[in-house]
Amino acid sequence: MVWLSILSFLTALVCAGLIVRWSRSHHVVYGEDMPQRFHRGDVPRIGGLAVLIALLLSWSAGLVSTAFFGDPSALRMNIWVGWFMLAILPAVLGGLAEDLTQRLSVRYRLLLTGLTGVLGIWLLDLGVPRLGLPWIDALLVWAPWIGMGIALVAIAGLPHAFNIIDGYNGLAGMVAVVICLALAHVALQVGDRALAALLLSTAAATGGFLVWNYPRGMLFAGDGGAYIWGVVIAFSSILLVQRHALVSPWFPMLLLIYPVWETVFSMYRKLARGDSPGMADALHFHQLVYRRIVWGVFHDDESRQMLMRNNRTSPYLWAFTLLTVLPAMLFWRNTPVLMAFCGLFMISYVCAYLAIVRFKLPGWLQK
Repeated sequence: MVWLSILSFLTALVCAGLIVRWSRSHHVVYGEDMPQRFHRGDVPRIGGLAVLIALLLSWSAGLVSTAFFGDPSALRMNIWVGWFMLAILPAVLGGLAEDLTQRLSVRYRLLLTGLTGVLGIWLLDLGVPRLGLPWIDALLVWAPWIGMGIALVAIAGLPHAFNIIDGYNGLAGMVAVVICLALAHVALQVGDRALAALLLSTAAATGGFLVWNYPRGMLFAGDGGAYIWGVVIAFSSILLVQRHALVSPWFPMLLLIYPVWETVFSMYRKLARGDSPGMADALHFHQLVYRRIVWGVFHDDESRQMLMRNNRTSPYLWAFTLLTVLPAMLFWRNTPVLMAFCGLFMISYVCAYLAIVRFKLPGWLQK
């Protein structure tokens, strides 16, 4: 696992550096007037390509080690890892196509993430086997296709959830790293070394990308990067719950409650205003933090001010994420406690959102 992670990190680091060096021309297709744009300058947004190359290389190395070299690390990375790689490609390539052309609509990207979900269900036999509620679990046993449907919704939706929170340098990438490490920790607790290796490689590849992304914002992950994080984490979460009865299905739910609830709340907010849920705006939680909390910048140059505010926004959201990750890791087998923390987060999120909108913030939070 260590060597695969090192390979993944170094590959992403080098590939991202090459993209920064040779691919700056891709910024020209990204409109200056987009509401979610919070940067100045010419920044390529195909960092997801570096992460994808790193993952395919490291996971293939694990496959080769298991198949041809006697699996010296006992990772048991069998043929299912190959199906894993194949299944994630439609969503990821669709995201990269959008990054390169800016012409792939939300509808087609949603169809491609749905295709990834179908491939995952077909090739990896994915399905949510239980929800920790006796009467629903009995229904899932009687009708396993319902669990497959839940898995399809999760796989199709989570990439877009990561895309929504991917607004500032280091935000979505660090959230993905923390979640991957938490999932890998529990995978190791239950002896699933192969799944842990996939997750640690993902965290390492993301770390290689973050070297170029945070704090200076020399490269953005784009839709391709967000979709990689979304589908890999969705697949891994379902596999972890499927394979190990000890793991509560609410463990990954609590880990992912921030991007999931951000998406659900954003859809509600837009529908309440009579807007399309797919319409981009600048009223997400992280954007309000940027506008109304991160204000103490002491540079005259406008682009430098924007960069500094961008850099200072992400740590607020990292701390917000840790409020869910820590209890999830402590109580990964305890469904009632995990459900209670999910509810607590949703209430806290809405209260914090309303407080920011109404300018009712404590003074220390604005320093």
